Amino acid sequence: MSLDEKQLASTVSNFGNVPKSAKRVPWRIAFGLKLRAWWPYYAMMTPGIIYFLVFHYFPIYQAKLAFEDFRIFGDNLFVGFKHFDTLFDSPAFFQVLANTLIISAMKMVFVFPVPIFIALFINEVRSTNLRRFIQSAIYLPHFLSWVVIAGIFIAALSPSSGVVNDIGQALGFAPRSFMTESGSIRWVVVFSEMWRTAGWDSLLYFAAIMAIDPQLYDAAEMDGANRWQKIVHVTLPGITPTIATLFILNVGLFMNAGFDQIFNLSNDAIRDQIDIIDTYVYRIGLQSGQFSLATAAGLFKGVIGMVLIVAAHTISKRLTGKGVW
Repeated sequence: MSLDEKQLASTVSNFGNVPKSAKRVPWRIAFGLKLRAWWPYYAMMTPGIIYFLVFHYFPIYQAKLAFEDFRIFGDNLFVGFKHFDTLFDSPAFFQVLANTLIISAMKMVFVFPVPIFIALFINEVRSTNLRRFIQSAIYLPHFLSWVVIAGIFIAALSPSSGVVNDIGQALGFAPRSFMTESGSIRWVVVFSEMWRTAGWDSLLYFAAIMAIDPQLYDAAEMDGANRWQKIVHVTLPGITPTIATLFILNVGLFMNAGFDQIFNLSNDAIRDQIDIIDTYVYRIGLQSGQFSLATAAGLFKGVIGMVLIVAAHTISKRLTGKGVW
């Protein structure tokens, strides 16, 4: 690198510390120098960027298909809100919409708080080795695919050879077919979601707890606070911004009840109880070839999700002063 290039690189690295009037480095040169210096990081980002472009941003442009009749050959025909009228006239769509709302609400109520309690529990464990063992054990399910997890739950809940029914029979209960009973399948969905995600999600809360100033705990101890009082008056207020942010993000994903999970746990006996919008879109789009109708259903879900996340952000901002933006 020549002397001029070294001077320019030095200027770019200190770009934020110079007066605004002195910022005269052309952005192309600055970007090129940073790209040369940070290319390993950009290389690691590339697969993720490609994934989001292909599966999240490109479909936004194709959302116009909801207002058209899709044709393999020739131009699509604009039909306005025809496909939305078809959706809203379909009892099947309202059934999957109700299932989506019920399952998502159950997950929000029974699954979302669990990582918070796990993080608080881990923080109270004083033995470093025990803490590491607990963390490793509860993080493991996150790395299993829903195909594997569904197989585990189907085997464990089997009425003939499942360990859950074996224990129940030993305690005097009659065996039950949890995977085919309409009264229990939604709870299977909720518990399997909790088992897979709660440990991993607690990592964010535990990191937030570690960021709390230790002097606050020392001050609380000097005031005579016990462990419970420290949790209530120091730990929970310290992680409130993290809780608020993750709650808003979860509300934004409220309409995503979990395609992979439902697809692998579903069967003909209980499909009407756990069939959600995503599996409905899969069937009418990929299996039936009604691409425009499937796009309309997906667009409806996306709009509702956007409204929910804006509403959750607004409410959180007013109540706690914390939001996503």
